[in-house]
Amino acid sequence: MLGSVAVLCGFGLSAGDVLAGDFPLADKIIVEKGQRKLHLLQKDKVLKSFDIALGLVPTGDKHEEGDLKTPEGNYNLDARNTSSDYFLSIHVSYPNADDVRKAEARGVSAGGQIMIHGQPNTPTYSDAYYRLQDWTNGCIAVSNSDMIDIWLMTPNDVPIEIRP
Repeated sequence: MLGSVAVLCGFGLSAGDVLAGDFPLADKIIVEKGQRKLHLLQKDKVLKSFDIALGLVPTGDKHEEGDLKTPEGNYNLDARNTSSDYFLSIHVSYPNADDVRKAEARGVSAGGQIMIHGQPNTPTYSDAYYRLQDWTNGCIAVSNSDMIDIWLMTPNDVPIEIRP
């Protein structure tokens, strides 16, 4: 664990540094799209809240691949990626069976690859652009420092509720 935190932060740790085990673990995540907030909860108490950016078309539920919307509903965080195009990413289990069924009924793909992630590793816009507006293809984006906290405070398979 110590080695992974050192690599994650990009520097060595000293005796007084905070370790991953020092962070409380969330048992649920709530995303409030309208407020642009992600909350980590433990026993229904908010541990920490973060500002977020959403898909370029933030209003409404995701219905199909390429609609640039962030899905709404109940999912889980089911995979982690340290080598994505963004600073760390955690996969949201979208689409669920209901999402797939609805998309198939419309003759379209539900899409996928919805993540919580940090900033692009190779930015094409200014820091202000990523900080002040929605810019993803449907993911939930946070600052890199917030992504470290989310990474350390969420266990695998934690439920996430994404609200309008």
